Amino acid sequence: MSFLEFHSLEKRYGPVAALSGVDLAVEAGSRTAIVGPSGCGKTTLLRLIAGFEAPDSGRIELDGEVLAQEGGSVPAHQRSIGLVAQDGALFPHLTIADNIGFGINRHEAGRDARITELAYIVGLDKAILKRRPHELSGGQQQRVALARAMAVKPRLMLLDEPFSALDTGLRVSMRKAVAELLEAAGIATILVTHDQAEALSFADQVAVMRDGKFSQVGTPRELYLRPKNRMVAEFLGDAIILPASLRDGFAQCTLGRIAVETREARDNARIMLRPEQLLLKRTAREGMSGTPDMLFGEVVELEFGGPTCMVAVRLLNSPDPPDAAAIANTPLILRKPGMDAPTVGEIVRISVSGKAHVFA
Repeated sequence: MSFLEFHSLEKRYGPVAALSGVDLAVEAGSRTAIVGPSGCGKTTLLRLIAGFEAPDSGRIELDGEVLAQEGGSVPAHQRSIGLVAQDGALFPHLTIADNIGFGINRHEAGRDARITELAYIVGLDKAILKRRPHELSGGQQQRVALARAMAVKPRLMLLDEPFSALDTGLRVSMRKAVAELLEAAGIATILVTHDQAEALSFADQVAVMRDGKFSQVGTPRELYLRPKNRMVAEFLGDAIILPASLRDGFAQCTLGRIAVETREARDNARIMLRPEQLLLKRTAREGMSGTPDMLFGEVVELEFGGPTCMVAVRLLNSPDPPDAAAIANTPLILRKPGMDAPTVGEIVRISVSGKAHVFA
């Protein structure tokens, strides 16, 4: 049995089905990210786990204990579950020390020492404990919220988009710090986010949600490289999806003959490449002659983004499978390192690294 399990969870708000039969297993000490578009049911699921609402049907079990099922639910304050909200949700009238110690009995021996320890664990200076929330930066407030959640010694930690309001650099460092902190404490964690990069970098397990159901659950690498369908592929990053015919471990498509991960034969298939699999090498237009097996393109657009640039490449000598004529007129959108990005008008030779993924 897994540490946390959902069995056929359903939740409706009038005629709207927020959750439609959700199943998931979370291992002890692991990190799971639930990602999906707005309105897909992520926050509803988190509220059911926390105990703020009860499911209409289905069951939630934590460490062998049934937390919720049709006809009964353990109150939120008895679940030993920590929650960090998007805005921190600190009490503005309390000091930082009192915010951190909110869940600790005021008469408990060693309370002040425990508060100081928690502040140290999340990287806060002791001097901050006398301040009020409005005197702290966004990153510091999120650390306080995390310390407050850890003060109750939770069995499970829920993170509801806790980094979305932070600046990019701070978001990355906070995410890494929180992941290391929770891992060291051995606390299983569920992160709800709409940020694909955040989900992939934070979690051991990623669940992509759509319309109240999980479209696919697996490791970050599995979902990114072998998505179940187009929705999962495009939600977790840029994807180049092409029609192709399959034969003997290769796909014939508008990019030529590409190795695939299956040896099945199929005339009407869809394959996926991640943009980073397409390699560009500058060349001269004259170099295109006499090399029919090579694929060339022209850079028609460049969007500089510092370390990474968006490069649009129009194919110049695409093969001619079905639909290739239309597809070849649509530029490939790639992302390349800014230091070595080709300029508009340059001719590039295009090659593919690795194998293409074939959708079932």
